[in-house]
Amino acid sequence: MIALVIAGIGFIAVVAVVVGIVDAARASAWRRIAAERRRTNWEARRPEYHGIDGIDPYDPDDDD
Repeated sequence: MIALVIAGIGFIAVVAVVVGIVDAARASAWRRIAAERRRTNWEARRPEYHGIDGIDPYDPDDDD
């Protein structure tokens, strides 16, 4: 019974080490994916001007 408990704890320790190594190996890919998502979300929130270049044609004070 004690051997089974020790084997179980050893198995959990091995799984934890393997998960840590795999997580560290894939961290850069997940950071890149997160950066792309943030950039995509930011671009989606940007207002679209639909051809207006910043000059208001109805503003009499705008002399550009």
